[in-house]
Amino acid sequence: MAGRFTSFVVFAEMRTGSNYLEANLNALPGVACLGELFNPHFIGRLNQTEFLGWSMAQREADPLGFLADVRRQTGGLVGFRFFHDHDPRLPEVLLGDPACAKIVLRRNPLESYVSWKIAQETGQWKLTNAKALRSARVRFDPPEFEAMLAAQAAFQHEIRHALQVTGQAAFALDYEDIRDTGVLAGLAAFLGVEGAPVAPDQTLKKQNPEDLTRKVVNPEEMAAALARIDRFGLGHSPDFEPARGAAIPQVLAARGAALLFLPLRGGPEAQVADWLARLGPPGGETGVETGFTQKTLRQWRRARPGHRSFTVLRHPLDRAHHAFCELILTGRLAEIRATLIRLYKLRLPDPGEMPDEAQHREGFLGFLRFLKLNLAGQTGLRIDPHWASQSAVLQGFARGQAPDALLREDRLAEGLAWLATEVGVASPPLPPAPQPQGPALAAIYDAALEEAAREAYGRDYVGFGFADWRDDKGRD
Repeated sequence: MAGRFTSFVVFAEMRTGSNYLEANLNALPGVACLGELFNPHFIGRLNQTEFLGWSMAQREADPLGFLADVRRQTGGLVGFRFFHDHDPRLPEVLLGDPACAKIVLRRNPLESYVSWKIAQETGQWKLTNAKALRSARVRFDPPEFEAMLAAQAAFQHEIRHALQVTGQAAFALDYEDIRDTGVLAGLAAFLGVEGAPVAPDQTLKKQNPEDLTRKVVNPEEMAAALARIDRFGLGHSPDFEPARGAAIPQVLAARGAALLFLPLRGGPEAQVADWLARLGPPGGETGVETGFTQKTLRQWRRARPGHRSFTVLRHPLDRAHHAFCELILTGRLAEIRATLIRLYKLRLPDPGEMPDEAQHREGFLGFLRFLKLNLAGQTGLRIDPHWASQSAVLQGFARGQAPDALLREDRLAEGLAWLATEVGVASPPLPPAPQPQGPALAAIYDAALEEAAREAYGRDYVGFGFADWRDDKGRD
């Protein structure tokens, strides 16, 4: 036997035909498929609690040592079956090892689910003699099925993404393929094994071959539940906005209280920083501390049990208007401003000049249309953090530590007072919000601006439940 792989893994799920595939793999010369080595409830086979001198407790304590020793003791091309609910420490290791061949076995998830329910009901997980078949009709449970579907989809996404990132290829096959001699021969060639069997293994028999609707007691409920499921992701909006970092250097800490502010650029940063700097007990230290690194921020957290962290969400239209006024109209981002004028045909006044309301609205509408393209990765310009989606920025925060609280700008004073109470200090008055450059948003607001903002920031509108700007602000 010669090949590029020294081991393999079969990524599958319960009732996908993985037992049958394993039998065919074990028929190949020099190949050993050892069952579900990392099932949390047994080792390899049902009710087996020890394997090659390893107990379940020892495997739990040292899964990688267990895997290395099993491969060493078994010899040849060694593999096993791995499901989404097996030891979560293994996928990263397996997927990152190019010498470990990846076999991905799939089956219609509805068929898998119903087969699993029948096996639970009858206690029959394998069938070698058709005369011993146990059959049952089971109840389809919509929430249970949808939870299973979501877990398996997440696992498949993890596998696919890891293979793409590492430039590896997997051998994919469906439930219907595992009895196909040609497919099995191709699998043997993929693994680098010579002498593939002439015919598939005939030991195991297919269980419950009848129509799905005859296997359940509530086929009408099953049909209705399936109609609700967006199987093809038709309601999914692709997200091409790049991931953002944790932005730790921007974090502000109150010197007078155990409170951290994770500012969302383009939000009420200066207003909240001013409030934070005056926070503290009477006569005590006040001010803010910044310039953190991962290490110093971790030390700050450890030294202050009971600390709280927060950020402030701003309505997407407000936030985009702030970025337009403060960064584009003023010329602070001069190169981007010049590109917006040259390539995206924005008509902007010279920096420092006050536009009239009609000119301001036209320029802002053009900026919103640019943002739709920019956030979708369809421009050559960088996505500035002042107009990146708040969803993406929060995901970046979570790389370090997600904030405890998400406050809303329209209820900022109330939210900050609650946070001050949480850390045991009085809340100072909230300073007034600074006025933006150019005409106020209220003077130019209309439905076209709102629609353009929704197209650019759909993730934020949906994810955070933002209403239209006028309604969200409670304006007439």
